[in-house]
Amino acid sequence: MGRLCLYYKPLEETDRWVPGDKYIRPMVRRIIRGPRKIGGVDKVFINLCKGLDLLETEYKINMKFKELRPDDRVGVLGRGRNCLKGYDKKNPIVAGIALMSHPSEWPTLLDDYPIAKYLQHSSWVSEVYKPYFGESVKIWPVGIDSSHWSPRNLSNEKEFDVLIYDKIMWNKKIVSPVFIDYIKSFLEKQKLTYRVITYGSYNSADFNQILDNSRSMIFLCEHESQGLAYQEALSCGVPILAWDQGICLDPTYTSKNRETIPASSVPYFDDRCGMKFKSIDEFDSKFITFWDFVKSGKFNPREYILENLTLEKCANGFLEQFNDLY
Repeated sequence: MGRLCLYYKPLEETDRWVPGDKYIRPMVRRIIRGPRKIGGVDKVFINLCKGLDLLETEYKINMKFKELRPDDRVGVLGRGRNCLKGYDKKNPIVAGIALMSHPSEWPTLLDDYPIAKYLQHSSWVSEVYKPYFGESVKIWPVGIDSSHWSPRNLSNEKEFDVLIYDKIMWNKKIVSPVFIDYIKSFLEKQKLTYRVITYGSYNSADFNQILDNSRSMIFLCEHESQGLAYQEALSCGVPILAWDQGICLDPTYTSKNRETIPASSVPYFDDRCGMKFKSIDEFDSKFITFWDFVKSGKFNPREYILENLTLEKCANGFLEQFNDLY
């Protein structure tokens, strides 16, 4: 079997205001904002590589297309069309995750390149892609680094009873304050301590430390294709009460689909992980039951991660995508 050749490149910069500013803007951003934060899509590629390392599987990254051999296995995870620009080999490709935001942006992908499989993280998102790419759409979740994201503070004497994780994305200025204010008021009446963090406002080390000092988490997000942050919390042994309202609200998707798209904020989840609530109207009753289970130690979220979403298991799942192609 040939080499495993992976491709992951940043989005291609384009001129915005004047010719040539695509070379200048990244330098200005680094000066003003500092080094670029690792995003969720970046972490998908990083965690895949970590998993392959644990499996002792050799791989090449972003080698020149002209150097590919006929039996090399080719995986392209993103980002954007730039990843495949200039590809002129016959090797079938396992691609996916971040080549586009919606399949209508590149409906000719399978005609333009020898894409044998297009990966999406979970079943609800794969259903969006199947009308465009058919049976080539496959489900593949990336693994969680369960050694890094692990329980360290095993006592119940933690600073926060509840960590409120705000990743509300759509109509945020209206929806987020309603949810956060209501939940904070409720927790205060219950005499429970809490902390609120907002998606994009912290780094990985901060999040790890906060989880170490939290007994539970309330996860507020309309939907996730996989949801690495909530899964990192589960890996740390932190049970979750998740807002799972049930339909896709992303205008990128809803503007392209006439029918309602079922969706989930926690696509990988079972009774060991915690509980869900559909609307703020049922939050009170669901939280009371959830908190009783937290105090009694009923949940075991880390067990779920170790059973389903380790780096090794998911990297092996990625390798299996090539089995019938090469």
